[in-house]
Amino acid sequence: MQKINQWHQFSTAEQVADAVLEQIVGNAETAIAEKGCFKLVLAGGSTPEKIYQKLVKVKTDWSKWKIYYGDERCLPADDKERNSVMASNAFLSQVAIPEANIFTMPTELGVVEAAEKYREAIADVEQFDLVLLGMGEDGHTASLFPGHVNASEETVHEVYNSPKPPSDRISLSAKTLANTRPCIFIVTRSSKVNAVKQWKQGVDLPVASIAPAAGVDIYIDSAAVA
Repeated sequence: MQKINQWHQFSTAEQVADAVLEQIVGNAETAIAEKGCFKLVLAGGSTPEKIYQKLVKVKTDWSKWKIYYGDERCLPADDKERNSVMASNAFLSQVAIPEANIFTMPTELGVVEAAEKYREAIADVEQFDLVLLGMGEDGHTASLFPGHVNASEETVHEVYNSPKPPSDRISLSAKTLANTRPCIFIVTRSSKVNAVKQWKQGVDLPVASIAPAAGVDIYIDSAAVA
């Protein structure tokens, strides 16, 4: 039976970042103790960036971490608009996670090849230990946008008509993103108020399509709540 979503409200984005950081560290400790590794899916965005900057100071066995991405823009490998560049600058370049444990989406190769290579990269992942996601003002998450129709059986989608530039991207599917123990949405800023209201009302938004068996945890600041 599907569990209901849990909403965790904080006064500021900084408090959201601190609370999510605590969850990441706790989940890492548990996964490493139980299975010998911690498989984490990263999100893009300004609040996740704050969290990644804080993660640098954490004491953990970085050699046991495996890093994946929820989505990526088709841009040159060093473009600052890429999630991988942000995550590298804020976090990954400053900790001792082995390069072989960082599974960057190779979107500089174009949509088709990047999607195919990432399907191969995640093929042996039985389940992620934690998925981090954000939400856009239109209720999109990763690069799953309202009105887009994707093949439900795919693990990685090719995205050609993103309403936000660049139009070409790849994204983990809703099915893949739901294949996790905890799933945490990070929602901050007043521009998200309408989407949050629709989500709570049961509107068919991409954020609502992520449905792990354990439900999702939404960490939200006061500005994003009507």
